[in-house]
Amino acid sequence: MAERIKDAEDRLLESMFASPPLADNGFSVRVVRTLNRRLWLRRLTLPTAAIIGGAIAFKPLAGLFAALSSLSSLIPADTISMATGSIPQFQTVVLGAILLVVGLVSARMLEE
Repeated sequence: MAERIKDAEDRLLESMFASPPLADNGFSVRVVRTLNRRLWLRRLTLPTAAIIGGAIAFKPLAGLFAALSSLSSLIPADTISMATGSIPQFQTVVLGAILLVVGLVSARMLEE
């Protein structure tokens, strides 16, 4: 709120630093328009690519989830029964941890 209130000293200071616009035949306006267009394009491109990539990756991820859930049956029953007392959804937690590790490794590979 304080930034919007200008007193006489603020107006005097602004008038001291004010200068007439440079004659550049509209160059500045064209540059600002181009930058705004590129900014708008960047803001639109990334979400669109994420949606398209998610749609393409949905079926393989569903298959990966099914394969990992079948691998979770390889955990010994004693371990599951022991952990069931403290964690009711142990298989889901283990599967989530596996998916987290796979996701982090994939993200690291994408960065390189």
